[in-house]
Amino acid sequence: PMTLADHAGKTLLLNLWATWCAPCRAEMPALDALQKEMGSDAFEVVAVNVDVGDDAKPKKFLEETGVKALGYYRDSTMALFNDLKTRGLALGLPVTMLIDGEGCLIAHMNGPAEWSGPDAKRLVVTALGKSD
Repeated sequence: PMTLADHAGKTLLLNLWATWCAPCRAEMPALDALQKEMGSDAFEVVAVNVDVGDDAKPKKFLEETGVKALGYYRDSTMALFNDLKTRGLALGLPVTMLIDGEGCLIAHMNGPAEWSGPDAKRLVVTALGKSD
């Protein structure tokens, strides 16, 4: 299993999504575009699928939404979502967190966003400046 420690020193945009989540489907191309444009040794969009069951549905979902740049991450136990829910950070899906290179939570958001837009890119640039 992947942990934040595996990405030490890297700023992450951590997004939790599910195949049955319509807003997740709508924002996935923007997350993919953000990773394609800004992904580097210093920054990664980590989109984690939280469907229970096997990999078939999530992989088909990524194919249908045209995802090419994002890595494939899953938590079929929903432990990550449930932990965030317990902490008051996740109300539903999608939920997204910006985490700096030291593993500190900079910001979190419930609901979809235009992640490839100028505001999101500015947020990432600012976070990268903070984690240097």
